[in-house]
Amino acid sequence: MTHDHDLVLRPTEAQTAAALNPPAGRNGGDLVVETLAALGTTTVFGLPGQHALGMFDALRRSDLRYVGLRVENNAGFAADAYGRITGEAAPLLLSTGPGALTSLAALQEAAAASAPVLAISSQIPSAGLGGGRKGYLHELPDQSASFRGVVKSVHTVRTQSQIPSAIEAAWKSALTAPHGPVWVEIPQDVLLSPTQIPVVTGGDAFPEELPPRVELTAVAADLLSKAARPAIIAGGGVVRSDASRKLRQLAEALQAPVVTTPGGKGAFPWNHPLSLQSWIEDRYVTDFLEEADVLLVVGSGLGELSSNYHTFKPRGRVIQIEADLGKLESNHPALGIHADARLALQALLETVEEREDVHAAERVRGVLERVAARIASQELTLEQDVLASVRRALPSDSPSFWDMTILAYWAWSAFDAKGPNLLHSAQGAGGLGYGFPAALGAAVADPTRPVLAVSGDGGALYSIAELATARQYDLNVTWLIVDDGGYGILREYMTDAFGEATATELTRPDYVALAESFGVPGVRTSAETLETDLAKALGEPGPSVVVLPAVLRMFAATHLG
Repeated sequence: MTHDHDLVLRPTEAQTAAALNPPAGRNGGDLVVETLAALGTTTVFGLPGQHALGMFDALRRSDLRYVGLRVENNAGFAADAYGRITGEAAPLLLSTGPGALTSLAALQEAAAASAPVLAISSQIPSAGLGGGRKGYLHELPDQSASFRGVVKSVHTVRTQSQIPSAIEAAWKSALTAPHGPVWVEIPQDVLLSPTQIPVVTGGDAFPEELPPRVELTAVAADLLSKAARPAIIAGGGVVRSDASRKLRQLAEALQAPVVTTPGGKGAFPWNHPLSLQSWIEDRYVTDFLEEADVLLVVGSGLGELSSNYHTFKPRGRVIQIEADLGKLESNHPALGIHADARLALQALLETVEEREDVHAAERVRGVLERVAARIASQELTLEQDVLASVRRALPSDSPSFWDMTILAYWAWSAFDAKGPNLLHSAQGAGGLGYGFPAALGAAVADPTRPVLAVSGDGGALYSIAELATARQYDLNVTWLIVDDGGYGILREYMTDAFGEATATELTRPDYVALAESFGVPGVRTSAETLETDLAKALGEPGPSVVVLPAVLRMFAATHLG
């Protein structure tokens, strides 16, 4: 009798011949790129370094497309965006020590935003591993320890035969919900040594699904069906799991108002009658959510930004669907459902009973009117006009990538993303320099659409070197730089807290002239001409820079009492 687990796929004669006679001139680096290709990779990002040259030489013998950036952290941001846009694990090839460590901030953002990044780093030669101090260039006592608290999983390789399995395991980890960055490291000598291991041809590292427990979704469906005032908070997990349509179906079945977090932008239609849009930092919305007798939180850990800076205190029953086990009930007691958002929403759709609520849309309208009146009372016409100009200039199907800058903070609450997976920012970890290199990664992923990057002048200086990358690969990215002469939001924070700001003012270059020195067209605009200038730049192929000299202000916070 034959059991399923006894079945083995037998190689063809051609495969056997190829395995017995692998081509000459291959090394451990070839095993890396062959495994990536077998897994379906077409594009890799990175930066070469001495210990990693075996991998980079192997690229020459492969069909993989290499996109090289000028700073490892920026390469990480580009891989992050590529992963967000494609849903694939984006390979990031790095060298040892300083090169590896320079990527840490980008990997932290990928972890916070659940972006699948497959970082593959070299290591010092095997003889230097084990804790002794041999004095190799780039040597660290324990390189992987620097990444263990940041990435989802760490995979160490010590022999060539381990390379295919380690990369496949990392790939699977990166794409299993919640998505995230993973770390593989391979010693220099393992990468450089000739290999007789057969060419890697198989790569079926399918990620594991994360279905909900049926007894939990049954209780959740019953609570939602019987609720008098249900409401929904939709986070980034809805976007990452491609569950926006299921979210809309459930909201309409329950007549439940929906607000999206900064990470969940576009998960619910902006102008839907049940849409509270993204005003999750507004006290009127916070109060509305606190009054819900049953609150469904999907794909959000209700962290600082998504809880109006931890002032949100729900009074009703909370149901939390979250793929990251560490975030489940981490901020509020709930009926916690550890599951992928798409699978959990599908389970609820199959069991929930439809509700009627003729006043739900009216209540939503009332909240949004109060929010609008609050903003209008603060005389922030310039800020609203600038954001509206960006929205009109940006094609509705184009993605945008926002650095940590005042205009981005406005966008979290007030910008219509026009759909899921179209607006991305660094709000997960909150580091500077994300916008432009991330936009480059998105342009690599889909060259058919123009991509917008938005930075302040402070954040722009983190990634200015990537103008060379944009030009080298002729990437279709328009970079809007809002130049206020410093770290604008920190200037506001310090002035409010201490009466004056310190260390926030910057000497900065002429960004238009600087862009043109890279061969990238640049234009200086104004609030009045922004829409026209930005639309023109987005409409022309290749990279471009639009500089807006403006001092923008934030709307007043509502969490301070």
